[in-house]
Parts: sequence; structure tokens; C-alpha cells
Amino acid sequence: MIKVCADLEALSLAAAELFASEARQAVQANGRFTVALAGGSTPRRAYELLASGPFREQIPWQNTHVFWGDERCVPGDDPRNNALMARRALLDHVPVPREQVHPMVCDRHPMEAAAEYEVLLRAFFPRGRPRFDLVLLGLGENGHTASLFPGTSALEERQRWVSEVYLADEGIYRLTLTAATINQASLVVFLVSGSDKAQILRKVLKEAQDPRSIPARLIKPVDGGLLWLVDRQAARLLRLRKE
Repeated sequence: MIKVCADLEALSLAAAELFASEARQAVQANGRFTVALAGGSTPRRAYELLASGPFREQIPWQNTHVFWGDERCVPGDDPRNNALMARRALLDHVPVPREQVHPMVCDRHPMEAAAEYEVLLRAFFPRGRPRFDLVLLGLGENGHTASLFPGTSALEERQRWVSEVYLADEGIYRLTLTAATINQASLVVFLVSGSDKAQILRKVLKEAQDPRSIPARLIKPVDGGLLWLVDRQAARLLRLRKE
């Protein structure tokens, strides 16, 4: 499903409303809400909205468990750190218990860090299925999502839940949930904003492409929902009714 919003503010509001609704439904059904957050600039405004009224009071934070879809192997106080952004925009301002916030920490060899996060996830989801209630994702201009980048070995992973990825152009490693893990979620939501994303969005949604060159095409929930929240600038090359 694709929902086109007027601009980034409208997209962020829709994302916050969805987050709050999914949280309440999950807690009512299962006693807890599990979410994997996205990094990057697009979700920041949605996080800010969630941290303020009325959303702050509408969400069962005491029953919320926060994870991440990916992380750069940089220090925790580095501006590029996804967990740092989420803390500043959201988590420092809501009463989610500290022990229920589970950032990816890359303070050792990336392969060991990925394995450690997978151990955490397997303990949290003891039935052998990483069933997040909600996974938020972004979309890069090269078709990557989370840290699933074109041509990287992580795209071939079928057994591991978390993988390390080395990006030569950045000179750093990243950690990422694998596509197989993301596809177990109850709901996956892409947040896409800006005219610079228009061409790649069209390729992901409308053109037959090898997923190894456009990894976002690997995201196909097994028995969950998939929603694209996009703004008009990002959707300008799509022939869709705008909302």
C-alpha cells in the first residue's frame, strides 16, 4: 500500500499516528509493543512529534521495547549514530524504561557485534522468529534500506538475523537487520521524502529490478503488512492519486 502525503510534515504526522495506533493495538493484544527504528533524517520529525503532545500521552511507553534496524560502527556520541539521533529526538523525552531500549553497539569487531545483537534478539523472541510489531525503514538514493546496500554479502543472508556490512566509500562498518529478519515483522513502513528520492522510488515500486542492485525490493513481509508513506516530491514520478 502507498500513501502519498502533502509534505514531510504531513508524512511525519501520519507516521506518528500509525506508531501510536500500532503500539496500543500490540499492547492490548500481546502486552508489549516491539519496534525497530530507522536512522537518517526523514524519521526525525516523526520522532519529535511522538515525543510531544498529544502522542507522548497516547503511547504505552512502559510496555514498549525499542530496537534499531541498523547502525554505523561509530562512537555513541558521533552525530552519525542512529541511536543518538533517536535519543535526542524521542527517547530522552518519553518514559520508556531504559532497560527496554536496545541499541546496536559496535564497540568490538563488527562480526562479533552483529552476533551479540542477534543473541539479544533470539533471547527476546524465543520462538525462533523475530516478529517485530513495527519496523520503520528509509530509502537511499541507491536503493538501500536499513544498511542493506547494493552488492553486499548481507543481501544473501537467509539464516542470520543481524549482519555486519563494510562500505568502502565510507570507510566504516555498519550493522543491519537482514532482509529475512525484517520480513518477519507484522508491519513494515517505509518513510520516503524529497524529490531526490523520486527516481529510486519509481524503480523500487514500478520497475523489474534485481534486488541485489536495489535492496529495498527484498522487503516483502512473509505474513505482515507493507506500507509506503511518501511525500508528493518523492512521488512525483508515480502515477498515483495523492492524498
